[in-house]
Amino acid sequence: MSSQTVAEAAGTDREYAHQEIDHGLNPRRIGDVVMEVKNITQRFGGVTAIKDVSFDILEGEVRAIIGPNGAGKSSMLNVINGFYHPQEGEVWFHGKKLGNLKPHQIARQGIARTFQNIALFHGMSTLDNIMTGRLTKMHRNIFWQALWSGPAEREEIAHREKVEQVIDFLEIQAIRKTPVGRLPYGLQKRVELGRALAAEPTLLLLDEPMAGMNVEEKQDMCRFILDMNDEFGTTIALIEHDMGVVMDIADRVVVLDYGKKIGDGTPDEVRGNQDVIDAYLGVSHD
Repeated sequence: MSSQTVAEAAGTDREYAHQEIDHGLNPRRIGDVVMEVKNITQRFGGVTAIKDVSFDILEGEVRAIIGPNGAGKSSMLNVINGFYHPQEGEVWFHGKKLGNLKPHQIARQGIARTFQNIALFHGMSTLDNIMTGRLTKMHRNIFWQALWSGPAEREEIAHREKVEQVIDFLEIQAIRKTPVGRLPYGLQKRVELGRALAAEPTLLLLDEPMAGMNVEEKQDMCRFILDMNDEFGTTIALIEHDMGVVMDIADRVVVLDYGKKIGDGTPDEVRGNQDVIDAYLGVSHD
């Protein structure tokens, strides 16, 4: 089955959602600018990974970042997430400059992410891994946590209820007590998504969420991404190499090539952009 078939199978809800947007039946679904990436340049020694890139992300949309290998996509997510601090440019979130905040500080602003290489605790259960996504929302100090009574106990019970809701949403009840190191790759990807979702982010960054998955697993992941966006109103920015999937689930797409932005617009606009065609297909035209 081709990637286009995967996207078509998973994209039914998205097609309907696009109809609502186009006809103005659901004007609240896409809101104002929630994030602005302004003139970002990121260098590593003599290598420029990102060169003067700007784009925005609208509240409630699925924003895709695509490009060939080495285009600077993951570096851009690392800039947004605070893992990298660019030499030039700024990132603004909800009208405030993020500056040189550290990743945990940015997480507290409402930005969560998954990673291209799965970042889970393999010896811990699915439930406990997802529970780590609640850490930024825990307020009791180490003294109360050590006692695990009174306020600390009530706080943990409340957080566990949120985690159970995430487990139900992702349909992974059967593996809630299983160490994630024993799970197949596709389920580990789903657990990592759950860890990020447990943080209740307003902006969720997904770095190749479908890499290494089979067709059925991709269909499930597409469905969960669409449901997060539609049911929870989560704004999503994702990197993905399956162009069929991207063109079906994304509201807008920004295209990078060798660290430069070469396209930005709706899927149809990007699909017809000659610079994008040349970058992906390696063909020249008169």
